[in-house]
Amino acid sequence: MNQDLSIVSLILQASFVVQIVMALLACVSVASWAAIIRKFFALRRMRALNDEFEREFWSGSSLNELYAAAAQNAKLAGPMERIFASGMREYQKLRERRIGDANTLLDGTRRAMRASFQREMDAAESNLSFLATVGSVSPYVGLFGTVWGIMHAFTGLSSMTQVTLSTVAPGIAEALVATAIGLFAAIPAVVGYNRFARDIDKVAIALETFTEEFSNILQRNLSTAPTATAAGH
Repeated sequence: MNQDLSIVSLILQASFVVQIVMALLACVSVASWAAIIRKFFALRRMRALNDEFEREFWSGSSLNELYAAAAQNAKLAGPMERIFASGMREYQKLRERRIGDANTLLDGTRRAMRASFQREMDAAESNLSFLATVGSVSPYVGLFGTVWGIMHAFTGLSSMTQVTLSTVAPGIAEALVATAIGLFAAIPAVVGYNRFARDIDKVAIALETFTEEFSNILQRNLSTAPTATAAGH
């Protein structure tokens, strides 16, 4: 007797618990792919905005002009521009309070930029924990479905007087589909997590480097013209 061992048939013929596991893994896989796609475009946009602002920053524009543009474009600005705006905002506030000590000005500016940097990193790392969880848990959920399906298959075979490969194969195949779906959900999540973690590390290094360079520019301005506001670099 020929039996239909197609994937769809195996899913439909699986036990109720295994079907629930498969449905859960399918939903998790869809959510994981959605998170991967969103994160891919978000990081690409982040890198493009950072590169655009860095080119503008080193093009010779004054710090005040860059700050005015950043304040006007706050909602569409990239992480690097927002970190710059946070530093300049704090710098100008301290200058308005007539704080003349260079170390106090630089420390306040650096603290503001570090706080902004941490907020940007928290936003960049969103959904990474979800991908890590999917990548680590999905295979075990699929394995649970497989074990349950095999148990269910052997329970059904216990009432038979003669057991052959043709009677065992469908139940085992149904159970193994759960493991396959678990791996299908886990593998893209692990690959996406590793790729995004590496990309975010590169972004973090670029932002930290910019923060130090901007601090050095402010320090040079303060040392050459301590009574004047930072007007250029």
